[in-house]
Amino acid sequence: MNRLARPALALLGGWLVALSLPPWGWWPLGFVGVILLETSLGERPTVGQRAAIGFAFGLAWMAMGMGWMWQLTIPGYIAATLVFAGFHAAAAAAAPGGPWRAIGRPAAHALVEAVRLSFPFGGVPLATMGIAQSGGPLLGVARVVGVIGITWIVFQVGVSLAGPSPYVPAMVRRRRPGARGDWHGVLGLAVVALIVVAAVVAPDGEATGRSLTVAAVQGGGEQGTRAIDVPSEIVTERHLEATRTIEPAPELDMVLWPENVIDVDDEPFEGSEDARLVAAEAARLGVPLVVGITEDAEQTGRGEPGQITNAQVVVTPDGAVTSRYDKVRRVPFGEYVPLRGLLETLGAPVDQVPTNAVPGTGPAVIELPDGTPIAVAISWEIFFAGRVREGVKAGGELIANPTNGASYTGTIVQTQQVASSRLRAVETGRDLVQVSPTGFSAFVDHDGTVVERTAVSEQRVITAEVELRTGRTWYTSLGDGPLIAVLVVALAAAWWFAAGRQRWASRLEQHGDGPVVDELDPHVGAEPAGRHHGSA
Repeated sequence: MNRLARPALALLGGWLVALSLPPWGWWPLGFVGVILLETSLGERPTVGQRAAIGFAFGLAWMAMGMGWMWQLTIPGYIAATLVFAGFHAAAAAAAPGGPWRAIGRPAAHALVEAVRLSFPFGGVPLATMGIAQSGGPLLGVARVVGVIGITWIVFQVGVSLAGPSPYVPAMVRRRRPGARGDWHGVLGLAVVALIVVAAVVAPDGEATGRSLTVAAVQGGGEQGTRAIDVPSEIVTERHLEATRTIEPAPELDMVLWPENVIDVDDEPFEGSEDARLVAAEAARLGVPLVVGITEDAEQTGRGEPGQITNAQVVVTPDGAVTSRYDKVRRVPFGEYVPLRGLLETLGAPVDQVPTNAVPGTGPAVIELPDGTPIAVAISWEIFFAGRVREGVKAGGELIANPTNGASYTGTIVQTQQVASSRLRAVETGRDLVQVSPTGFSAFVDHDGTVVERTAVSEQRVITAEVELRTGRTWYTSLGDGPLIAVLVVALAAAWWFAAGRQRWASRLEQHGDGPVVDELDPHVGAEPAGRHHGSA
């Protein structure tokens, strides 16, 4: 394979991985993309070749899968695409060649994806292999090993099928001179099979025998708009209009509004006119309203001048605010600007995000007036498994994901968010409600099935009975730490054994203990059958 064909094949592989993501959703292409990456790398490329091929693969994957970021910040999109492509360049360079690459390469690429979930600026966990596979048969594996584990499985299967001998699946090659079926890829596939079987029998939480009937309110409106383009009063009124279509009913237990559809910038929410209007609807329906608010941080004593808070609060029928959760994970370059002073000095348009949101410090849970605990992940936080896991470990029996994707056009972020909601539901064994002002709003049950979903931009209220659940999955109990440790050990072991194999071959050459068997052909140097030395 010539010098240009290898990177071109890797680019194609990365592009196919991107197409496996929502909104395209052709999940089998994720495996095909990894097979093409492995094929382009081959068995023994140089470190420079590995890095270049890994970069090409990551570049095509991230440039397309994270296209939503262009609408948020063009410099940020370019930087993130290059940085994350660099992660996969590093992964390709860090894994050994030879047969042990069938173990080392999947571990290395899964580890850099684990890094991407938390670095830089807290991580950008979109366009992941886990999100891509949420529509496929690996979704249930999330309750055992989470997104990082799903990522490893896709890489392990793809690398094993394309190797360990280069270009052709070793398991289906006919035996002939130069052909070999190493056991390394088979070992990787065996571990994958064990995890898939474990996911079938692993606990998925426990039913409490109780349920809530929840109305999720989507006010509707045009997408691709920012807060400075649409006055907050219009957004609030749209959600009041939609809420007024709900008829009082004895079975109704809660009404959920999206993130920050109420913006009070000159006074605290409590005691405001918006609070009075929300309380009136709560009184009319006889149930609490859980609404998303944005406040001036200085006015509420939660921050300094020029800062804001982003919270979800519970408003009871008597007008009291009885529970509150402030968003912890903020969107970089959306809700705050990292290194604002430096970027401003360099002339970056930081004025597009004029205020920084203050991160919350409390547990990711709110409590309804009857004592029911609900795990809360506001918008961006749904992409972080740790935030939802924290709320469930704090007692959450249901997951609420109030969000706001109105700033984006298209459906890349919106569909990837629904996919992430499915992953969080399966990881924790909890039903989930996602609600957005312009879409998508959805109900997801604990096995990841989307029960109902709105369309983009429509004004609509969807209502469903959701199960309250308790208990823990293995992922809720263990998190990502043990798996990351295992992947580090696997990568180190792959290097150790690969180096040992090279040392053994070198000793044979140095001491002349016998012919060195050609690494690609175990028959080279062997005596042909039926032939002997000497004369009769």
